[in-house]
Order: sequence, then C-alpha cells, then structure tokens
Amino acid sequence: MENQSEVHEFILLSLTNEHGHKHLLFLLFLFLYIACLLGNGTILVVILAESWLHTPMYFFLANLSCLDIFYSTVTVPRMLSGFLVEFQCISFVGCIAQMHFFHFLGSSEAVLLSVMALDRYVAICNPLRYTIIMNKWACLTIAFCSWISAFFYSLTNTVMTSQLQFCGPNHIQHFFCDIRPLLQLACSNTDFNLIVLNATTACIALGPFLFILISYLYIITFLFSKVQSWRSRWKAFSTCASHLTVVAIFLIPVSFNYIFASVTESTEREMSITVLYSAVTPVLNPLIYTLRNQEVISAMRKILYRKWLFGRI
Repeated sequence: MENQSEVHEFILLSLTNEHGHKHLLFLLFLFLYIACLLGNGTILVVILAESWLHTPMYFFLANLSCLDIFYSTVTVPRMLSGFLVEFQCISFVGCIAQMHFFHFLGSSEAVLLSVMALDRYVAICNPLRYTIIMNKWACLTIAFCSWISAFFYSLTNTVMTSQLQFCGPNHIQHFFCDIRPLLQLACSNTDFNLIVLNATTACIALGPFLFILISYLYIITFLFSKVQSWRSRWKAFSTCASHLTVVAIFLIPVSFNYIFASVTESTEREMSITVLYSAVTPVLNPLIYTLRNQEVISAMRKILYRKWLFGRI
C-alpha cells in the first residue's frame, strides 16, 4: 500500500498523565496480561490434552482462548511500555498493522461468539442430530469462515485508513493505534471512512449480537415448550450462562465505542471502554468458562494428578 502521508511516525498517548499512578497501573496491567496468558493458555492445553474434550463446544472455546491471547497481545504490551516512557513512538506501518490486527482479532471473536450460540442451539434443541450437524468438517469450516470474514472486515478499514493523508499533528489520542483516533489526525476528508466504519462494524458486531439473541430466544422457547423437567431446564440454562456473560462484557462495550459514534467523542471515555474489552475481558473469559464448567475443572484435576503422580515415580 502506497503511503502518501508526510507523517512517518505517530506518538501514542499514555493511559494516564499522572506520574504517580503510572507504576501502579503498570503492575496492574502486567498482572492482567500474565493472567490472560496463563488462563487462556491453560484452557488450550487442557482441551488439547484431554481427548474427551474434543467436541464442537470445546473446539470453539479453544478458538476463543487463542483469540484472547493474540487480541490482548496486540495492545497490552504497548500500553505497558507507555507507562515507562514519556514519548511512545510507533511507525506509520506499525500503526496501521496494529490497527489491522486489533480489528481482525476483535471481529473474529465477535463472529465466533455467534457461532458458539449456534452450537448451543443445536446441542439443546436438536441433541440427537448434534454430532451429525456439528461434525468435524462443519466446525473447521465455520471457524475458518469466521476468521476470513473478520479479516476482510478489518482489511477494508485498514486499506481506507492507510490511503488518508496525515500532514499535521502526529499525537494519537489513544494508548494504541485505532481507527477513530487516526481519523482525527487526517488532513483529508474522513466522512466516507466513518460511514464505512459504522456500517462494517454494525455488520460485524450487531449482526452476531442479533443472531445470538435470536438463538437464545429459540432455546428458551424450546425449553419451556418441549422440556418438562425443571432440572433439565436449569442444566441447559447453566451451560448457556457462561456464553451469555462473555457476550455481554465484550459486544456491548464494543457497540458503544464504534457503532454510530462520531470522531470527536470523549477520548477518555473511549479509552476506558477499550481497556475493558481489550485487557480485562480476555482475563475474565477463562475464569467464566472454568468456574462454571465442571468438565474443564475435572480435566484440570486429572492433568494435575497425572503430573503429581509422574513426579513421584
């Protein structure tokens, strides 16, 4: 991509200008980042190690953990360096690359969450045909399509942003390179960019959100009309609760930040919301799924017991 810009690097804003808070925030987000790597890494190891967890549900959960690791890695390390240096520079190419991968991985997670809702719908409403419908190749195809659709969503906005002219200030009012803060610095007209951003984000965020709502409406209707046992209903609701919690803490903040938002809205508000879904949510996801999932907990216990047993031999 040809860069017609006169600006060759940008300077990123720190999450706070208070020097007394920077070291404390550095330790806090370092802890969150390590917890994200350990938590999601553990889920990946457990699912790969235990063959009885090689089911569609855990295949998609492993995909989610993998996405969370990369998604957090795109922004948090640079955020951490921002607490330690006064001026954090990033090249034009590096900025565009960070923006692309942030939106690629984030939109992949949004689409994947809708796929997990489909998986729950088939498992609860059509259990006898579950293994036929959600077979190995179907799961691989769905996961691949999720990543590809997210890639092209991100690529569209990346290409359009990279073609803008940046000839003035180079201080990005954010702790990483995001589309809307970059649009604020562009010398050329950004109205069409903002329209495309709102439209594509509405498709990639609101689309999955509506699909998830419809899926769970069908699930609830099925449980109350076809399932007579309250115990069976509660078991089904329990398996869906973790997924709905992750959907709420990820898609709702994303929607507030991007859909129908103007370029000139509060930077502090935007950064606070971004921190929630880029640094905090990836830490919460493994906790939400493991604390409410007895199968994962049981698999972890077995792995730890085997390691302890081999260690004593």
